[in-house]
Amino acid sequence: MSRAALVLVGAVAFALSPLLFGGFGGFPPDRYPVPQVDPPVQPVGWAFSIWGIIYFWLIVHAAVGAITRAGAEDWQPTRWPLLVALGVGAIWIPVAQRSPVLATLLILVMLGGAVTALLKAPMRDELLAEAPLGLFAGWLTAATAVSLGLLAAGYGVLGATWAAVAALVLAAVAAAFVLSARPSVACALAVAWAFLGIVVQNAGTNTLVMILAAAGMLAVPAFALWRRRG
Repeated sequence: MSRAALVLVGAVAFALSPLLFGGFGGFPPDRYPVPQVDPPVQPVGWAFSIWGIIYFWLIVHAAVGAITRAGAEDWQPTRWPLLVALGVGAIWIPVAQRSPVLATLLILVMLGGAVTALLKAPMRDELLAEAPLGLFAGWLTAATAVSLGLLAAGYGVLGATWAAVAALVLAAVAAAFVLSARPSVACALAVAWAFLGIVVQNAGTNTLVMILAAAGMLAVPAFALWRRRG
């Protein structure tokens, strides 16, 4: 089976994982020594609906890649790292339901694969090549920071507020690093969407986290647009 076909299989398996294992709206609170009930670092539940768009767009990307771009040389470098991310993603939900620590390690692997695929994405076919990979990489950038923040609070390394602050800073810095190399608007919007979810989660309860998340929500897309103009 060709790499392009394997990517299509991986994208479909990834999209089917919520149907097979149940959706994911955040780590169970009791999976930490310090239970994380409504943690400020975690976006509000509806923010996770972005996964529906990610699944759909990745399948479109993979289908186009397998049908009309199978032999395209500029599409080939994305395929192995994307396969790594999709393969890990296909089994990630059942792991996350049981072990936030292992899930965080796996999401780091997913992030590495997704970012590598984005950086190697062809310059043509932006909506079909770069954009779906950017959306995937951007959401994983934010999700990785959130997962690490939850571990910091859940294992008592930091208090809930400061764990959220650290996660927001980490997400913004990581996004800036990725966007400096590839100023993908889709990547920036996915990170901004996560920040929006954190803004809503903390509205009226944690002013510091809400303000920092709102600042990140505006700054990340602005940075991406500035880099694109440059």
